[in-house]
Amino acid sequence: MRCNKVLNIMTPSISLLVVEDEPLLRLDIVDFLRQEGFVVWEADNAARAIDTLVEHQEIRLLLTDVDMPGAMDGIKLAAYVRDRWPPLKIIVVSGYRTVQTDEIPAESRFISKPYDPRRIVRTINKMLDFG
Repeated sequence: MRCNKVLNIMTPSISLLVVEDEPLLRLDIVDFLRQEGFVVWEADNAARAIDTLVEHQEIRLLLTDVDMPGAMDGIKLAAYVRDRWPPLKIIVVSGYRTVQTDEIPAESRFISKPYDPRRIVRTINKMLDFG
């Protein structure tokens, strides 16, 4: 169990994956999420994200940026993840474009950058039925 500082509730520790190609942005959100008690894996592109998901079946949520280097952007990654690991919850973020709900898998969420990390935590908890 962990105490979620943002919502001040007890929740089981959960693993999630942050996919962000900007190192400082990734560091900030990963550090914040770890301070909130989450087990956080990180990747800087879709290929590394997929490798991490294959290795760590305990991951329950994907937080991915849209614009990333490589053959697969965050929207394609979200679709791939939903097809391969349907139980995973997905949050898509972008600072350059607004993503419509029909562009991401059903039950996924879109959050614009810059975002408040507390909003990310609240969204994670709602998606995972912790608050």
